[in-house]
Amino acid sequence: MPASYTYPGVYLQEIPSGVRTIAGVSTSDTAFLDVFARGPIDRAVRITSLDDFERRFGGLDRRSEGSYAIRQYYANGGSIAWVVRVVADEAAAAELARDAEGGPAGAPVLTIAAADPGAWGNALQVGIDFTGTDRDDADNPIAFNLFIREVRDGRVVQSEVHRNVNTRADNARRVATVVNAASSLVRVTVNQDDGLPAATHADLFGQQVDQAAFVALAGGEDGPMPDAQGVVDGLAHLDRIAPAVFNLMCVPIATTYDANGYETIVDAATTFCQARRAFLLVDPRLGDTYAGLPGWLADYDTLRSDHSAMFFPRLAVRDPLDGNRPRLSGPSGTMAGVFARTDAQRGVWKAPAGTEASLRGADSLAERLTDLENGFLNVNGVNVLRSFPVYGMVAWGSRTLHGADARGSEYKYIPVRRTALYIEESLYQGLKWVVFEPNDEPLWAQIRLNVGAFMNTLFRQGAFQGTTARDAYFVRCDRETTTQNDIDRGIVNIIVGFAPLKPAEFVVIKLQQIAGQLAT
Repeated sequence: MPASYTYPGVYLQEIPSGVRTIAGVSTSDTAFLDVFARGPIDRAVRITSLDDFERRFGGLDRRSEGSYAIRQYYANGGSIAWVVRVVADEAAAAELARDAEGGPAGAPVLTIAAADPGAWGNALQVGIDFTGTDRDDADNPIAFNLFIREVRDGRVVQSEVHRNVNTRADNARRVATVVNAASSLVRVTVNQDDGLPAATHADLFGQQVDQAAFVALAGGEDGPMPDAQGVVDGLAHLDRIAPAVFNLMCVPIATTYDANGYETIVDAATTFCQARRAFLLVDPRLGDTYAGLPGWLADYDTLRSDHSAMFFPRLAVRDPLDGNRPRLSGPSGTMAGVFARTDAQRGVWKAPAGTEASLRGADSLAERLTDLENGFLNVNGVNVLRSFPVYGMVAWGSRTLHGADARGSEYKYIPVRRTALYIEESLYQGLKWVVFEPNDEPLWAQIRLNVGAFMNTLFRQGAFQGTTARDAYFVRCDRETTTQNDIDRGIVNIIVGFAPLKPAEFVVIKLQQIAGQLAT
C-alpha cells in the first residue's frame, strides 16, 4: 500500500487567483547555526557561495565548527545556505566615540561602531576630509567626507567613502542616516542635534586622509561561547525568512558542548525541523568513537527522529589556519553538500549514498570501520562514512535516526522522508490560492487536477515505485475526504498517497551448483 499523508487545507494568507499550477520547491537549501568571526546576529543571511560567506561572515574561524562545515558544504555541491550567527552576551562591537571638544571624555556627540560585535571590528579605521563638501557663507565646511577602511596585516581589505555628510538634525545628508543605510562595516550615532563644528571634525579624525589621520576603532570582543540556550534562541531567526524555505539544517556548534548542552541544542533543532518540514543532519560529539557509540545510542535515544540523520565518523580536513594540518570536522556540512549534489543530479528520491556519494575536501576519516561495524551501526540507524579503493571516501548509509530495524519506521530511509517533505512543502506553497474559494466540488476538482499533475510529473521523473500512475500515487479530495462538518469549519482535506522508492542497502548473491550431467 502507498504511504498516505493527510494535508489540512487551512492557510493564513490569501493569494490572488492566477495560474493554478504547483511548482516544486527547493530541496537542499541548508541552514547553518554557529558562532562566526563576524556578521549580523539579528537575522538569517542568505549566501550563495564560499566567497559570499567569507565576505559576510569572515570565513574560517578556529572557534567555529560551522565555518568549516560551510566550506565543506560548498566543496561538495552546496548552493544556497542560510547562515545564523550566535554570540554570547559579553560580545561587544568596536567603536570610536568623541565629545564636543573632540576628545574621548564626557558625553559622546558622535559614535562610530562596527556594524556587528566581535574582535574583527578592531581592524576598522575612520578618517575625514572636506574636499567638495558644503560650505557656510564664510566658506567654512559644514559637512565632511567620511572614509572607513578595514586594515589587516598592513593591507586594506575593504573600504568605503560616504561623501558630503553632516551632523545636523533632520538633514537628508545626516551622517547617521546616510551611513547606516549604506555601510556594511559601521553604524553611526549622532547624540546631539546642533551639529558639530568643523574644528571638532578635524580633532576627531584629522583633515587629511592618510595613514596618520585615520583613527582606529577599539573595544571589539568576541566574548565566550554562548550557552546552549543562546544557541537555541538563534533558531528563531529562521522563522523570518518566509516565504523562502530551508530544507536541511546543520548545527555543528552542538558538538562543542557537554552532554546536557549537546542534547538541548540537538533536541531543539530537531523539534524546529519537524515543525518546518526540514531535515536535520546531526554530528557526533567531539571525541565520539565507534566504541562509544552504543553509549551514545542509549544516552540520546530521545533524540531519534525521522526528521534527522547522523553520519559517522568525523572527517579530517586541512586547516589553513593551522598550516594546513588536519582538523577533525563534523560531517554534517559535507553531507549537506552531498545531499545537494545528489538532488541536482538524480532527484531528492535518490539516496545520498553509495559510490556516487564521494566526500570531497576531506583527507581521511577519524576511524575506518569494518563491514561488521558498519552493519551494526546501520541497523541501529547511524550512517557510516567509509573509504574504498578506487572510489575513495563515500557515504555508505541512508537511514534516518528513526531508522533502526527494531523500530520498523515508515520513514526508515532518508530519501523517503525527504521526498515526503518535498511533496508536503510544494503542496503547501502551491495551494495557497485555495484560501477563501467556495468549498465545493468545483474547487475539489481543481485541487485534484493541480495535485495530480504535480504528482504525475514526479512519477514521470522516476520518483515513485510502480509502472503506472495508478500504482505510483493517488490524490483524493471530494465529499468523502471533506465532510459537511469540515466545510462548516472552513476546512478542505486533501489526501495524497505515494509509493516511495527505497534504497537497496544490501546485495545478496546466491550461487547454485548444478549437479550431474549437463544436457547436450
